[in-house]
Amino acid sequence: MHRPLVILLLAFALAVNAVSQSGRKGRTPTVTESAPVQPPLNKEPEPEERRSTARPELRSLTENLLEHKIKALDNSSFRLADFHDKVVVINLWASWCGPCRREVPEYEKVRKAYLDRGVEFIGLTTEDPRTSAERVKKFLRDISFGFRLGWADHELASTLMNGRNAIPQTLVIDADGRIVSHWTGYTPGEGGNRLKQTIERALHG
Repeated sequence: MHRPLVILLLAFALAVNAVSQSGRKGRTPTVTESAPVQPPLNKEPEPEERRSTARPELRSLTENLLEHKIKALDNSSFRLADFHDKVVVINLWASWCGPCRREVPEYEKVRKAYLDRGVEFIGLTTEDPRTSAERVKKFLRDISFGFRLGWADHELASTLMNGRNAIPQTLVIDADGRIVSHWTGYTPGEGGNRLKQTIERALHG
């Protein structure tokens, strides 16, 4: 009596196995993403001259700097060589610079104290005259700035800043073209005194 049942079960098992084999052939194989290629671990180092961005300290005005034509804000022009027999104060500033706005009044007091003392005060904005002329004019309407004013193009600004990418900056240069001092930033209440002391060193050093 059990024999027909056993035969039936065997027939069912064979049918299931056949269906399973048939489905396996038609199944889409699973794709495994490959790991990203990593760069070589022993990458050759960059040449020393490419890695280093340090510049030698600018100690005096070079011939190129002295003869560099500077466009004045009034559309005239001048050169640093025009003031070779004077102490020269150069202030690098920008109309968007908050510390510059606070520093200029202190420097203006110093400028007025050295009238007819053989000191030339030059203010150079690092902005682009093609895009910033109106903003610079507004700054000058708000702030009295009696320095000789000009635009520092990229070449001039880069050379004078000597790798110090900050505004404001001040350079004091003696009558022989030697840079007596070069500093970056503004310290409230001290900028004018520091400038005056440095000018005295340049005049009598």
